[in-house]
Amino acid sequence: MAAKDAAKNGVKIICQNKKARFEYEVIETLEAGLALQGTEVKSLREGRANLADSYAVIEDGEVILLNCHISPYAPGNIHNHNPLRPRKLLLHKREIRRLYGKLAERGLTAVPLRLYFRNGLAKAEIALVRGKKLYDKRETIKRRDAQRDIERVFRRSQRGGK
Repeated sequence: MAAKDAAKNGVKIICQNKKARFEYEVIETLEAGLALQGTEVKSLREGRANLADSYAVIEDGEVILLNCHISPYAPGNIHNHNPLRPRKLLLHKREIRRLYGKLAERGLTAVPLRLYFRNGLAKAEIALVRGKKLYDKRETIKRRDAQRDIERVFRRSQRGGK
């Protein structure tokens, strides 16, 4: 259902960081553009990116995305990029100042949740997160398992089975 909604809005999801929602408590999200090189865009269009272990920092008034792996574009030869190079996130100055204040004062972290194309432009959904404790993770697992069991019973009842 979410994929259909995304297609209606002109959004093509490249990759998601599913582990981030499990490891962290998401406080707030914001959308940022990505400053990319030509072969990076082509590689993203093929869906060849990985957000595991990536995070964002603020250096010299700019937001930088670190450890985001975008695989080299196969036909790119000498024009290819470094797969783990730092990438600048494009935000308004007031958004950067607000993000800087929240990261500094509360001890939060900025983590990308997903990369996607919106109307042909590469975007990143950045989340302000706080690390979960072990008991919070167990609670998440318990809630997810319970929801899965409920859906399984519901599907069986819809089919007329036991």
